[in-house]
Amino acid sequence: MDVFYNPKAAGDVLIIPIKEGNRYDKMHENYGDVTKITDEKGDLLGYNLFNASSYVSLDGKGKITMTETLLDQLKKAFAKNNLQDSLDFDLSPSFVVGYVKTKEQHENADKLSVCQVETGDEQLQIVCGAPNVEAGQKVVVAKVGAVMPSGMKIKATELRGVPSNGMICSQKELGLPDAPEEKGIYVLDESYETGQPFEF
Repeated sequence: MDVFYNPKAAGDVLIIPIKEGNRYDKMHENYGDVTKITDEKGDLLGYNLFNASSYVSLDGKGKITMTETLLDQLKKAFAKNNLQDSLDFDLSPSFVVGYVKTKEQHENADKLSVCQVETGDEQLQIVCGAPNVEAGQKVVVAKVGAVMPSGMKIKATELRGVPSNGMICSQKELGLPDAPEEKGIYVLDESYETGQPFEF
């Protein structure tokens, strides 16, 4: 899970996105320095923590990975501002090294493959459209809930009737420098371990 902190652009505000929503349907409740953002149905979209530097220790700016330490500081900040939300966030990494165990042709689409991908603690079925995906590769997997550099959030979905839980990423989708223009997933070398977080 990632949070965002950009004091030059937004001031001393920590942005904690939880779920995408329609920006015209957002509702705000203020609890001291914490603003809770929901949609009109009451579903939680996120929080803004104002005067963030007085509550939490932030290493760096921009996108920041949530840690247990940061989460503990947030819980204390929420308690100080009389907001009793539980903050039960999944802190497991959103981008991990996966191992393509099997690849089969999609039954309803010539250019799609159905892959079984091991990610260390689970096996995911991912439908992939890359021409270079093959069984036996180590790849970068964006798990459900991951937010891509483009801002797109990865969701569980169905592609031509087949469930897909995550995305096998290209260098371009990861925003890596000097990414090749041709279509294709990022195939990792054997030095990577299945399940380890992929940092970029």
